[in-house]
Amino acid sequence: MTLIKSISGIRGTIGGGPGDNLTPIDAVKFAAAYGVWLKDQSQKSDLKVVIGRDARLSGEMIQNLVVSTLIGLGIDVVDLDFSTTPTVEIAVPLENADGGIILTASHNPKQWNALKLLNERGEFLDAVQGAKILAIAEKEDFNFSEVDDLGAITKNDAYFDIHIDEVLNLSLVDAETIRKAGFKVVVDGVNSTGGIAIPKLLEALGVEVVKLYCDPTGHFPHNPEPLKEHLGDICDLVVKEKANFGIVVDPDVDRLAFISNDGEMFGEEYTLVACADYVLGKTKGNTVSNLSSSRALRDITEKHGGTYEAAAVGEVNVVTKMKANNAIIGGEGNGGIIYPESHYGRDSLVGTALFLMLMAERGGTVAELRASYPAYFMGKKKIQLTPELDVDGILKAMAEKYKNEDISTIDGVKIDFPDNWVHLRKSNTEPIIRIYTEAKSQDEADDLGEKIIAEIKKIAGLG
Repeated sequence: MTLIKSISGIRGTIGGGPGDNLTPIDAVKFAAAYGVWLKDQSQKSDLKVVIGRDARLSGEMIQNLVVSTLIGLGIDVVDLDFSTTPTVEIAVPLENADGGIILTASHNPKQWNALKLLNERGEFLDAVQGAKILAIAEKEDFNFSEVDDLGAITKNDAYFDIHIDEVLNLSLVDAETIRKAGFKVVVDGVNSTGGIAIPKLLEALGVEVVKLYCDPTGHFPHNPEPLKEHLGDICDLVVKEKANFGIVVDPDVDRLAFISNDGEMFGEEYTLVACADYVLGKTKGNTVSNLSSSRALRDITEKHGGTYEAAAVGEVNVVTKMKANNAIIGGEGNGGIIYPESHYGRDSLVGTALFLMLMAERGGTVAELRASYPAYFMGKKKIQLTPELDVDGILKAMAEKYKNEDISTIDGVKIDFPDNWVHLRKSNTEPIIRIYTEAKSQDEADDLGEKIIAEIKKIAGLG
């Protein structure tokens, strides 16, 4: 059982004791700390926060705790109930709210939940803001409102439709072009809110939808991280239905993966590559992804005459770099699309619409599109952390071992070899070391990952 406190919020497993897991006491404490921080930094007397959640089994419980805590601090709440991370992000500025909280543990299994914290722009908090909230929570210096000053709750269940309208109004999205293409698409919503939002968007675009696991019960039918080893059912169904492609999202709908028409993975890394290819083909500009993302984005960006830059892992780091670099599209190689014309947040609805436009205009199959891009293959492995492991010492030793290579230490250790790379970093969301590799064949990427794992274990004295 685990509780992880970071600048972006609090994430943990349900049950157990306070301080070690995400218990009701922890949910209240961190919601209160966020509310106190909002009041401390605002000059306004009336504050408003947007709340939304994915379909996790613990979602309603955590939602009730968080909403009641904010009301107790005299803060008004706009309650979206079932929602998605990007939907809450767009709702915050549309509601003229002072912040937002998304109740979701993203791709983590069902025993996890989290409070993901937003600022008044609907963007994740930066490190300084997050640190202040953690300090407030540590002190537990809360002053709740008297009865006449309690906040009010406004329920709003219209934001799926509002979000879809925002996507349809993007300058590079034309519903009629997509409608004329006559697409048939299979959607795996992992029994969370993506099973509501993505089919609604597709139907608005005239796409025939085949639903798979789109009932938002919170009972995830497979591991919710959209990786190949978890997606056998949709791969089979795309072929059986003779669909043009498949769409997979994680529980909070900020990660987007495609299944090609032949039932093979399009490649989570190539979601951003394809969307950037479409956008850059229409509008000249720059791109940003994180250090763990494919070199293919750099290649596509340079092909279109733009500049590519890499940021530290984490949405807030990518967004900061995008703003500095005037990037017109960016994101993360885990299937996260950030398109500033919409908003500065990973958004699977926006990514889906851009991908449909690319396919509608280019023609051909999704498998043919994938074959047209630079051929890189990625390996994603992990090592479970235990309290006795000196993770910082391990990473420092790996950097020293490969000091004669092209090394970046802005986020863990990334080692760029001439024909491949490896990135080692502590996860922000799980007690693991992530080991990402990329090479010109899958075997080479996997072999590099295993080699690095063996070296880490030797350094750590694990055999």
